Amino acid sequence: MTPDIYFPPEWAEQQFVQLTWPHNQTDWAPMLNEVNTCFVQIAKAILKFEALLIVSPETEQVKHLLSGCDFSKITFANIPTNDTWARDHGGISIFEKGVRTICDFTFNGWGMKFAANYDNQITKTLFEQGIFGSATRYKSCLNMVLEGGSIETDGQGTLLTTKACLLSENRNAASKSKIEKNLKTLLRAKKILWLKNGFLAGDDTDSHIDTLARICPNNTIAYVQCTDINDIHYHALKKMEAELKHFTNHAGEKFNLVPLPMADAVYFEGERLPATYANFLIINGAVLVPTYQSKRDELAVEQIQQLFPDRKIIPIDCSALIKQHGSLHCVTMQYV
Repeated sequence: MTPDIYFPPEWAEQQFVQLTWPHNQTDWAPMLNEVNTCFVQIAKAILKFEALLIVSPETEQVKHLLSGCDFSKITFANIPTNDTWARDHGGISIFEKGVRTICDFTFNGWGMKFAANYDNQITKTLFEQGIFGSATRYKSCLNMVLEGGSIETDGQGTLLTTKACLLSENRNAASKSKIEKNLKTLLRAKKILWLKNGFLAGDDTDSHIDTLARICPNNTIAYVQCTDINDIHYHALKKMEAELKHFTNHAGEKFNLVPLPMADAVYFEGERLPATYANFLIINGAVLVPTYQSKRDELAVEQIQQLFPDRKIIPIDCSALIKQHGSLHCVTMQYV
């Protein structure tokens, strides 16, 4: 029987991916050329497989950057933005009684750390402009703060998240039971797995799950593994690994676990950056994998290819993105 609400996994067939493009009124201003190069690489990789939505207050400049691309596969939306993290201000796709529905949760700058007044309005504005199409329903969920990077789903009712993020007082100031009730109501979660351990130095998101562990097809979780006892992440990630080994899905089955290498330490202006291979993006027929000009890049690509044997693995140099404490998955949002 078809569920009344279906929250599809990332590997489900997609309509398009959203990029919210950097501009000189964002924190990217001092390194705009560098980050534009990375965004162009991401955009061109996506366009080989599916359509693209680009949100920017400066769409003419973006068109110039993408000169030579197939513009028939790109929708440009001229909308004011604070920043570029589409994973967290983008809408979340579900099917409600068979109707494609975009859930619009509140985005408050990862617990009011950064301004989000424009970004929090993007999804509603896109719907009002008809970007999602007349057959798509808009669902306001603005009574709850929820970022796309904070949850993973297997499409069967299991959600994976972290306590540090979802239980943050600056997001919902709500109990675990209240958060679970909302997730079960809005996304029809059957079982919610809460990680207590795991972090990345330099991360602004309070340990988003998409930087640490990702649900993949065939009841598999890919996770960041640290084997260097002298690394500051070692003990926390060991504890996270132990938690994952005990987790089961909604049917009571243990997960197949596939470790991803810990990226070599990357520093910028004296600060360690949150470089992670877990921040990959699954699209139709391919997986885009962030790389960091590291000797471990190749191993990460090989591991992710094993997870997705039928998809093309495309490495994208995301050295620029981590300078603002995010990576590839963080700047994208897929829509089914």
